[in-house]
Amino acid sequence: MKILSVLFAVTLCSWLVTCVPTQEKKDRIHHGKDLSDHKHDDSKDFQYDHEAFLGKEDAKTFDQLTPEESKERLGKIVDKIDRDKDGFITNQELKDWIAHAQNRYIYENVNKHWRDYDNNKDDKISWEEYKNTTYGYAADEEPFYDVPDKERYRNMMKRDERRFKQADKDGDLIATRDEFTAFLHPEEFDYMKDIVITETIEDIDKNGDMLVDVNEYIADMYTPENDEPEPEWVKSERHQFAEHRDLNKDGKLDRSEIAHWIHPHEYDHADLEAKHLIYESDKDRDDKLTKKEILDNWNMFVGSQATNYGEDLTRRHDEF
Repeated sequence: MKILSVLFAVTLCSWLVTCVPTQEKKDRIHHGKDLSDHKHDDSKDFQYDHEAFLGKEDAKTFDQLTPEESKERLGKIVDKIDRDKDGFITNQELKDWIAHAQNRYIYENVNKHWRDYDNNKDDKISWEEYKNTTYGYAADEEPFYDVPDKERYRNMMKRDERRFKQADKDGDLIATRDEFTAFLHPEEFDYMKDIVITETIEDIDKNGDMLVDVNEYIADMYTPENDEPEPEWVKSERHQFAEHRDLNKDGKLDRSEIAHWIHPHEYDHADLEAKHLIYESDKDRDDKLTKKEILDNWNMFVGSQATNYGEDLTRRHDEF
């Protein structure tokens, strides 16, 4: 076994199933429900709204279009959103579209990598197929026998196997497309919530007590350098921990508190974004949008070359 193939496998594993913390340790799987990586601040730009409305990949595509092209494509999208063809976009129709845009990325991501794992082309992916493709070891080989820090990588593979088994509803260790989607994107499936909580605790808890104290909570997001003063946003996170995360005020987050944090039942991102877009675009205040109202406020819904280079970012009713 060549070390290069092992390193590639580890890298691929980290990318696909978040085996190790990502950059700035913020992009953990339980953050996947948010609609954008950008801060939602319309006074600066509309990047959050663009990614929420279009999905991250399509938002990038629109950023390369001229304003005229962006408005033309937006008009075609509006026609699709108006399912009952009554000429109005309701909150429910807009909410459904936003949810569709977000889920489309997930299924496109799964489809893009499906053939890499479905080695026998039976339109299913077994645990053995995934393990061998990701980690590069055959069934009769001892995993990571030739790699330094082999126990760490073995634990990563065990974690993958545990999640795979959770996603595999019928227990046959062979994933259908839906089951494989649940494996790669567990935050999107109710029956995977327990494994998301477990992995979150494992990633953040450093002393092994299966609880998360405030220092572990902060360390997952921020590492100080050279005794620098703590930024305001970190102080704000400490306040969030004390006032809103630590519900029983014992200084630590237990499993139920972590579940409340990463799966807030009352928070529907798609619904809130739909309400926000309607409020900002509904000129006659009838709680629904016409195609004209959307196109009049087009640069809140989609980007273009102009907005991509910082022109007119704070203007919500630009005229071209």
